[in-house]
Amino acid sequence: MSQFDNVSIIKKANIYFDGKVSSRTVQFADGTHKTLGLMAEGDYTFSTEAAELMEILAGHVEVKLAGQENWQTVVGGESFNVDANSSFDIKVTGIADYCCSYL
Repeated sequence: MSQFDNVSIIKKANIYFDGKVSSRTVQFADGTHKTLGLMAEGDYTFSTEAAELMEILAGHVEVKLAGQENWQTVVGGESFNVDANSSFDIKVTGIADYCCSYL
C-alpha cells in the first residue's frame, strides 16, 4: 500500500536517540495505528510491547532480533517482524525510511 486514506496524524513527533530517529503516528478509524519515520545513520536498540512489522521503505539496514546471533540485511521494499515484549538491534547506513505496523 503506497498511501493511507481517511486517517488522523498526530502532529507531535516521536523523537529517539538525540533526534537521530523520528516518527509520526498515523491513527486509523478502526483504532489501529502505525508510525512513519526516518532513521539517520547509526546503531540502535529498540524494545517492543506489541508485535511489530517493520517495513523499510528506502535505505539499507542490518537487523538482529533478540535471541538470534546472525544479522539480517533488509533494504528498501523489504520488511521484518519483531515479537511482542522483545527487542531488536538495528544498524542503519545512510538514511532509512520506515513504516512500523503494530500487530
